[in-house]
Amino acid sequence: MIVTPAYAQAAGGAGAAFSQFGFLFIIFGIMYFLLIRPQQKKIKEHQAMIEALRRGDQIVTQGGVIGKVAKVKDDGELEVEIADGVKVRIVRSTVAQVLNKTEPAS
Repeated sequence: MIVTPAYAQAAGGAGAAFSQFGFLFIIFGIMYFLLIRPQQKKIKEHQAMIEALRRGDQIVTQGGVIGKVAKVKDDGELEVEIADGVKVRIVRSTVAQVLNKTEPAS
């Protein structure tokens, strides 16, 4: 049986360690600007859209149901009319899109 000896590489010193950490920081910075920051912006826009909902707005839920907001409740719920005389309660955060926005009463 032949055993080949394993030789350790020469240590690169402190300069090599700092360059590796620098590379990690650069990768994190790229990931932040390409993934994390746009997602946070999208979440803020969705929150603003949900907060601006009011009676009469036509919406689409995440399940694909189109309806008109009949009543806005304070506890994070909406009452949505999906057909004549058919009203359902949904959670505000499930609203995916606002199709038609009603004008505020002056």
